[in-house]
Amino acid sequence: MRVHHIGYLVKKGEKAAAAFEALGYVREGDWTRDEYRKVDILFVQKDGYRVELVCPFAPDSVVSGLIKTYKNAPYHICYESERFAAELAELEAGGYLRIDEPAPAPAIGGRRVSFLLHPALGMIELLEGAG
Repeated sequence: MRVHHIGYLVKKGEKAAAAFEALGYVREGDWTRDEYRKVDILFVQKDGYRVELVCPFAPDSVVSGLIKTYKNAPYHICYESERFAAELAELEAGGYLRIDEPAPAPAIGGRRVSFLLHPALGMIELLEGAG
């Protein structure tokens, strides 16, 4: 597994994007609407680091509860896996609790993702490799 991005909750997508750009980040494409999760997503990059801006567009978005608690803040690290099913099982065997079923992510070419929680670490995302 390798780090793909850091997920960052934002309440106002364009304002957040502009703030990241003022720090020297560059957009990787345009905003993508994820109807399944009810979020808009934009990737920005700087110095080899990728940040995923995640902005809910509906009150029942998968991150609506999180944004009420944490406001604008990083909330997960995403790991890309070339052995998606095997590493998902290994993470679960190692104490991670899967909180959703693998589902396509429109902002990442439709590759499957799954979110997991660990009591000592918090949330991570596992992303199916491009291969």
